[in-house]
Amino acid sequence: MIAYIQGPLIKKDEDRVLVLANQIGYEVLLPAVVMETLHDKAAGDEVVLHIFYHQTERQPKPTLIGFNLEVEKEFFQRFISVEDIGPLKAVKALSMPVRDIARAIEKKDVKALQKLKGIGNRTAQKIIATLAGKMDKFALIRKGEAPTPAPEEDFAGLVLDVLTKQLGHKPTDAKRMVDEALKRNPAIGSPEELFDEIYRGEEFA
Repeated sequence: MIAYIQGPLIKKDEDRVLVLANQIGYEVLLPAVVMETLHDKAAGDEVVLHIFYHQTERQPKPTLIGFNLEVEKEFFQRFISVEDIGPLKAVKALSMPVRDIARAIEKKDVKALQKLKGIGNRTAQKIIATLAGKMDKFALIRKGEAPTPAPEEDFAGLVLDVLTKQLGHKPTDAKRMVDEALKRNPAIGSPEELFDEIYRGEEFA
């Protein structure tokens, strides 16, 4: 059974991605909340997904459903234990962070749960009846723990310009240096820190 996939992104559609792992392309369905975290990913970028493997006699074709965190997958398994919520319906329903859904369940907030795609009043009541009192762990997921877009949008563009226009690097080399620096140290928070990390990486390359 497939439980984890890591590899370059081949293609990204509205609700699924195609990931290359060991020369095999895996199509993985993603809840909207997971897909949002891959917003800045392009073909060739590496992705890491924890997989829920779904296959039944009625649906013999395997379906892979991906999550950023193992704990998100665990929540999903609890979520589909609710009557009338199967894996495919659950994928569509997870349109807000798991921590927020868990908190809504613990607070017995029917209106908040009804904001989930495909969840009406009756189903929201069933979710609360089945899962209330069991969501503390998931409600404590740290906000922003799932991968967030790299700080490229804030300052990496400026660093790329300096590397190419002022320091004479080819655009492809400059992008590689920036990407590798951010991968080594995701906590980088300023252009100065990014330049320092790039220098350290190139010094020992």
